[in-house]
Amino acid sequence: MFNPMNHPVSEPTMSTPLLSVTTSSSSSTGSNSDDSPATSRRFDPRDLKYQISITPNCGFNSYRSLAVLSGHIGSVSCLALCGEFILSASQGKDIIVWQQPDLRRFTKFGQGDGSVKALVTVANKVFTSHQDGRIRVWKVSRSSENVFKLVDSLPTTKDYLGNCMKQSNYVQTRRHHKRLWIEHADSISCLAVCNGLIYSGSWDKTLKVWRVSDLKCLESIKAHDDAINGLVSSKGIVYSASADGKIKAWGREKNCSKHALKGILEGHKDVSLNSVIASEDGKFVYGGGSDGYVMGWSGNEKSDSWKVICEVKAHQVAVLCVCLTGDYLCSGSADKSIGIWRREIGGEICRVGVIRGHEGPVKCLQASPNSIGGGFMLYSGSLDKSLRVWWVPKNSSKAEKNSTILC
Repeated sequence: MFNPMNHPVSEPTMSTPLLSVTTSSSSSTGSNSDDSPATSRRFDPRDLKYQISITPNCGFNSYRSLAVLSGHIGSVSCLALCGEFILSASQGKDIIVWQQPDLRRFTKFGQGDGSVKALVTVANKVFTSHQDGRIRVWKVSRSSENVFKLVDSLPTTKDYLGNCMKQSNYVQTRRHHKRLWIEHADSISCLAVCNGLIYSGSWDKTLKVWRVSDLKCLESIKAHDDAINGLVSSKGIVYSASADGKIKAWGREKNCSKHALKGILEGHKDVSLNSVIASEDGKFVYGGGSDGYVMGWSGNEKSDSWKVICEVKAHQVAVLCVCLTGDYLCSGSADKSIGIWRREIGGEICRVGVIRGHEGPVKCLQASPNSIGGGFMLYSGSLDKSLRVWWVPKNSSKAEKNSTILC
């Protein structure tokens, strides 16, 4: 049995699976046998039995830490949920794969390949972006399922050679420096996947579009006036959050392969937007700012008109990350805490709790889409080099402005 109010007390036996498809855009690269994941049991938390004991612990809800996962060389910079796996990466250049439900370390890879800024998964591949301005592609080996092989990097050698001979393919990046338009000139801070495409946002202010099937760079967009800090996709629209204080919506019109600016979501003046998340139906977008605010916008069906629906002082200092699951939004901050918010019908948010436990700023968050025992699983990565796993109950009937949960 597994008790979500404590650490796991047993370790269920399960087959060792490859990574499974976790995105709507799951095109594979190439045609060799490695591209077809072996048949395996996909972990579903609903398959497990739980003993839920909802007992208020700190005057409101009892949000307990289920596990503290350590082992990273540096600060945890990004997370991804992929079937029965949790992937976490760090500024120390390492990527750890954790297996659920026992939360044991499954494997570790990526050392020495540049500080990892973001990661996404497509089928049996992992795409990681790095401080050196490259995207690396890893594939699960069929011969040894706990080995991730580096199979390519973006831009690919083929793409590079196809562009390097023409001077028109070079762009000015800074004084006396030019690069190919397919290359990022600075750290790639974020990645997103949508409809068979990988999107990369960089501190060089550009948004690049890559095709998953052949890893070719299709577009480079001068997207913002400052560094791009966050990307998310929803309903075919990609949203980029920037230090210029804006979130921009990008999409392709029918019968057009190029992306166009669909709309601009204005944040606070002179305040960096560090993260962005969109609701599954695409109606609402939320961003976290360096001033501690979480802002929300609602848009029309064409995503070309947006209005502010909420501005909440969520934390005393910068909001570094946000995530959504159902009617709940979670915000991670440089103040080391995680805010738990319930979304109302109109998109406004009301705080229902605060989780404290990390010893450093909370850099990344991911929430399970599955409901588990009247709550959901929340995963948080921090500059304290740890990954924490929480169970968050959904039993609050009203918001409390000053509720604090110490764990």
